[in-house]
Amino acid sequence: MAEETRPIVLCDVAGVAADVVTVGALAQLALAAGRAGHQLCLCGASEELCALVELMGLAEVLLLREA
Repeated sequence: MAEETRPIVLCDVAGVAADVVTVGALAQLALAAGRAGHQLCLCGASEELCALVELMGLAEVLLLREA
């Protein structure tokens, strides 16, 4: 299934901690969404969380949407 046609699941992460545990949990959530034929998109992410997602190489898995 093409990425563009997969239903998007929005996950509001405003106020969540920007740490490795959070990013790991979000990666697992993205995996579960993908297995169900959906695509996870994070909204409300802090600059720190966005930077950590990038640093961990997960920017293509954890899509970020501007608020």
